Order: sequence, then structure tokens, then C-alpha cells
Amino acid sequence: MELFVQTLILGLALGGVFALMGSGLSLVFGVMRIVNLAHPSLIIAGAYVTYWGFRLWGVDPIAMLPVAAVILAAIGVVLYKVIFEREAKSAKYSEMTVLLTFATAMIVEGGLGAMFTNTQRVTSPDYATDALFIGNIFIPTGQLYAGLISFAIIGALALFLKYSRFGNAIRATTQNRDAAELLGVNVSLVGVVSFAIGIGLAGAAGSLVSFVFSFFPAKHWEWIAVLMSLVVLGGMGSILGTVTAAFLLSVIAAFVGAYIGSTWSTMTFFLALFLILLVRPQGLFGEKPELA
Repeated sequence: MELFVQTLILGLALGGVFALMGSGLSLVFGVMRIVNLAHPSLIIAGAYVTYWGFRLWGVDPIAMLPVAAVILAAIGVVLYKVIFEREAKSAKYSEMTVLLTFATAMIVEGGLGAMFTNTQRVTSPDYATDALFIGNIFIPTGQLYAGLISFAIIGALALFLKYSRFGNAIRATTQNRDAAELLGVNVSLVGVVSFAIGIGLAGAAGSLVSFVFSFFPAKHWEWIAVLMSLVVLGGMGSILGTVTAAFLLSVIAAFVGAYIGSTWSTMTFFLALFLILLVRPQGLFGEKPELA
């Protein structure tokens, strides 16, 4: 029983981090239909911002989170204006973005590798290696903080989307871009702000990743399938679905690692991606496409 509870706690803690990692990807796809394969590489860029803030000036990774988010959001605005805005109304926009974001991921990886080499790094505040004990059950403090902060950020995002005027504009654009434009929504502004928010979330996730996982520039290739499995299982464009899938798959992966073997835990995400595409391509919260 203790092993069961311990595994559940570890799975839930990591689920929060994965949920934040995937939420920006889901938001960008939901609003702009951009399949952002560069999202994991931008998470790593955020991790490097946090790492060097900690290494050079001793700034706590959690305190660096808003800094990384703002820097990555600014980068997101530049990327959107330079790469994605021009063809936003194209009928084949989503297909084009797969190639564009793949190329962007390669450029980001190459740039990070040239600046920082491919040495594995990790931010090491005191709480990263500490733990809370409840009897024989332990909760890694770093994972606990990361999970709670992720949950708070996602909650703030949900409140913003549901209750703010601009959040309503984003939701309207997600549901029907053309109808939103006819009703007076500035879909161009919605697009650039949504992309900035999505990439800003990648920067925030990178700050948490920096002390939960070790990282290096090429690490993003390991995360693409993981994040895509969350987004596809939850339903492309559904933040609620992504969060639900993150907790579900993280807990399942934790149990697979505890009872079968750690080398098999990552396979949970790949298998989930394969099965959901085979059985229910629209995901848990996605709408089934209508037949023409």
C-alpha cells in the first residue's frame, strides 16, 4: 500500500509539470492551428535562462520563472511576426507549420548547442534534493513545488480565458476564426498574443524543468512525443484535455516504472499516442470531425 501511495504522489507531482509543458502547445494549436514542434526546444531555452540566472547571480529558479516567461514570450512575438503571421489564412496552414516549427526547433537546438554545448545541466537549489516525509512516504520538495506552481499557472490561465474580455476573444477565435472576425474580434492581435502566451508558458515550464530534470539542447527530441501524446489524448486545442491527459499518463507512467521497470515508463506516452490515434483521433475532449 505504501508503494502504491508513494507512486501515486510522484505521478501527480510530475503530472503538474507535464500539464504546464503541454498547455502552451495546446493553446497555440487551438487558436492558430500551429502544430508547434519547436515547443520543447523553447522549454529548454527557458530552462537555460533560469539556469544561468541561478548560476551567475544566485537567483532562485522559482523567482526566475516570470523572467523566463517574459523573455520567451518576447521571442514568441518575434517568431510569430517573422515566420507564422504571413500565411495565417492559408488553407494548408497547419501542414506548413509542421515544417516551419521543425526547422525552428533545429535552429533553436543548434543555437543553444553552439552557446552552451551539449553538456547536461541542472539547476540545484536546496529544495531540489530535499523531501517531505509523512511516515514512510516521501514527497520530493522540488517536484511538489513544481507541481503546485504549474497548477497555479494553469488555473490563472483558465480564469483569464473564461472571465477576461480578451480571453473571450481568444476562445471565440478558437471556436471559429472567421465568425470571430465578423463580430469585430481583431484575430491578428489575438493570434500574436496567444502565441506569445503559449511560448511564455514554455518559458515558465522551462524554469520548473531546470530543477526537476537534467537538460541539454538535444533533449527536446525526447519530449516531442511525450507532449504530443498529452495534446492528442486530451484533444487538439483543449487545455482542459491536455491537463487531464498529463495527470493521467504521468500517474500511469509512474506505476509502470514502479511495478514493471523504469525503462518502460516512457513507453506509456508513446503507446498512448499510438492507441489514441488508432481508436479516437479526436482525443478525450476533442470533437469528432464531420464527414464531408
